[in-house]
Amino acid sequence: MLTTIPHSSIEPQQGKRERRKEARPQELLGAALSLFVEKGFAATKVEEIAARAGVSKGTLFLYFNSKEDLFKAVIRANLSEHFPVWNKEFADFKGSTEDMVNYAMQSWWQRIGNTEASGITKLVTSEASNFPDVVQFYETEVMRPGQALFKKILQRGIDNREFRAIDTDTAVYSLVSVILFLSMWKHSLSACVDSSTFKPEVFLQSHVHALMHGWLNR
Repeated sequence: MLTTIPHSSIEPQQGKRERRKEARPQELLGAALSLFVEKGFAATKVEEIAARAGVSKGTLFLYFNSKEDLFKAVIRANLSEHFPVWNKEFADFKGSTEDMVNYAMQSWWQRIGNTEASGITKLVTSEASNFPDVVQFYETEVMRPGQALFKKILQRGIDNREFRAIDTDTAVYSLVSVILFLSMWKHSLSACVDSSTFKPEVFLQSHVHALMHGWLNR
């Protein structure tokens, strides 16, 4: 005698499978980010990423053509996506440009620097010579938009006569260098040295304050 499975019991299972399928790209991106930061890009195998995400290697390749494509997707999901939001926030910003610079640095720390995603910067820096295509992608997706945003902020200060006429092409690296340092500190130095008295938020505020003494129009 055949047993008929009620239609109502099939629908929830199908819905669960569909939701699981939709979540897989994000699960793969999360697993890839953790492993890339933990082991490095070259040392991480796609089999490990798939296993950590709870899927097969074949399933991973249904969503991403290669490990390089997966890494690029990790960069987009964890870094690139912030720039449209930041550009909108700074376009609507009502405070002084000094306040804006402070907000920019603190916002970076809260949204990226103090998260696993800041390990991407350290990873790209340490493996740059071996994977030039990935570095070029990082430059296009992260470095150029980041520098353009910082330059826009600095130019606002000049236009409003808050800052003297500084060379924004050069001055922007005074901010970028801090991001590089904190990314390295979080994912390398902090594990090896006593950093109990080092407070990144306070350091950022102090660094911006020091820069202001050189940039402000007096």
